[in-house]
Amino acid sequence: MERYVTQELAKWQKRKDRLPLILNGARQVGKTWIMKKFGAQFYENVAYVNFDRNERMQMVFSGDFDTKRLLKAISIETGETLQADKTLIIFDEIQEVPNAISSLKYFAEDAPEYSIIAAGSLLGVTLHQGVSFPVGKVEFLKMYPMTFSEFLMAISEDKLLKLIQSQDDLLLSSFASKLIELLKIYYFVGGMPAVIKKYVETKDFDEVRHLQNQLLIAYEQDFSKHAPNMEIPRIQQIWNSIPAQLAKENKKFVYGALRSGAKGRDYERSIGWLVDTGLVHKISLVEQPSLPLSGYQKNAFKLYFLDVGLLAAKSDLPSKVLIEGNRIFVEFKGAFAENYVLQEMIAAAKISPYYWKNKQGTSEVDFIFQKEGMIYPLEVKAEQNLKAKSLKVYDEKYHPKLALRASMADYERVDWVCNIPLYYLGEYLQNQIGV
Repeated sequence: MERYVTQELAKWQKRKDRLPLILNGARQVGKTWIMKKFGAQFYENVAYVNFDRNERMQMVFSGDFDTKRLLKAISIETGETLQADKTLIIFDEIQEVPNAISSLKYFAEDAPEYSIIAAGSLLGVTLHQGVSFPVGKVEFLKMYPMTFSEFLMAISEDKLLKLIQSQDDLLLSSFASKLIELLKIYYFVGGMPAVIKKYVETKDFDEVRHLQNQLLIAYEQDFSKHAPNMEIPRIQQIWNSIPAQLAKENKKFVYGALRSGAKGRDYERSIGWLVDTGLVHKISLVEQPSLPLSGYQKNAFKLYFLDVGLLAAKSDLPSKVLIEGNRIFVEFKGAFAENYVLQEMIAAAKISPYYWKNKQGTSEVDFIFQKEGMIYPLEVKAEQNLKAKSLKVYDEKYHPKLALRASMADYERVDWVCNIPLYYLGEYLQNQIGV
């Protein structure tokens, strides 16, 4: 399966001033697979070290940080001859050996000619636990579930993807029904690589759902294995509550939905843990859309799943409800559209969004974000309904250069608002905004 992150890895490889790279992201988003594939494609050989339950390498990195000694040990461990310009060194599950994280500083300083990529499923958590971190001596690259464009490539719909990328609005309109059908399938399947692979192999939604449920179980087992003991019940409460929180018309996260009398201070660390693992996205409220948006965020927030397909599985929604539509699914449909849009914003366009609500609480825009020094409001519509009262309120108050609406309707720009088909959104945000 093709992943756009390969292009970013190739740019990293070519830079003369490159530093060791940390590939971060939730478990099962494809980090190990992409590192090995990248190594096989761009290097003569790969020295792969997995630190999970690897006592030998734990012992090696418990000593000093003599890079010559470490390189020799890596060569012995992997059976590979290390050549600075021809070998990719991979440190997988590096969070299991904190000293290996610290060693990246010395590789950057004493052996910069070597290409090193490190990854870890719970690395975000580890970095918040006081690990001696090589500040300024590493680079970061975040990995997410596969985007809708990557999904189209995986299911051999490359021509449809090229059509989206061509920006031929008239032809896109002709094939809109097919793209919408595939988008609804993506809502169910989601972007987890193993799940997409299962769908490609079987086209069986029951098999897809079974694998999704196995992933959910694995994540919940991580709670008990890796989270602080006192936080585990709270983490589970938050995790279980997200579908119900998103099902509300007002999707703001409400602590009272967890238990009677619940307070934010009791759950802050647990939410932080879930965010650090990459399992949830936390989107904060902004009432004043000014630059930088991060300086104006409030305490209110929403939580979304890392993957829209896992949201479907956690909600136990049958494939017919998502793909064929159902009258009892009207409200929750908006949650799926929003979760999808958020994924496309973050993974495809590298956008960090917020949401806007006026102080009176009468108008709310699903997302606002900044790019190229401009702030854009983005309203999400699950179907072809183009009414956007809150977007109009926002426009009348702040007069943005451009307001965006994502829906199942065709592409159209009228005055101050641009309607973008949901299946086109990731490519649009990546290539058109700010151009």
